[in-house]
Amino acid sequence: MDRTDQSLIAIRRILRATELYGRELARAAGLTPVQIRVLQILAEKGHATPKEISRRMGVSQATMSALIDKLAAKGMVERRRSDADKRQTNVVLTVKGGQAVDDAPDPLQQLYVRQFEAMEEWEQAMVVAVLERVAGMLDTTGMDAAPVLDAGEFAPSPKA
Repeated sequence: MDRTDQSLIAIRRILRATELYGRELARAAGLTPVQIRVLQILAEKGHATPKEISRRMGVSQATMSALIDKLAAKGMVERRRSDADKRQTNVVLTVKGGQAVDDAPDPLQQLYVRQFEAMEEWEQAMVVAVLERVAGMLDTTGMDAAPVLDAGEFAPSPKA
């Protein structure tokens, strides 16, 4: 087998692992990995603005709005006016949303993070460089991308 095939197989294995994890999460919690990550961010202090969440996840505010709509429809979050600034809306974690975070299986990215952080700095730099190179080869510029291993949910950002 040549290196081109080996590289494509490695990419496919990564995609397959994220797909299988997403299915397990959907089965266990009825949520996607991205939705769970939003709930985890909210669980840190119980609330956040949509802008804060979108900034932390590295996605557009439009994408975040759609995610919040889906979570609100499931009763996981609520939108509330800020007591401090009536112009601001907070997204608040509901009891149901908190329970979903507690019951969700360990995220696939946590396994990656633990192993990545155990690597030497030079190995981490090498992995990041290779992954950025592969992302560039696949012309992923302009895509919303959160630090969540998930095969779906995000739509490409409008190209400027």
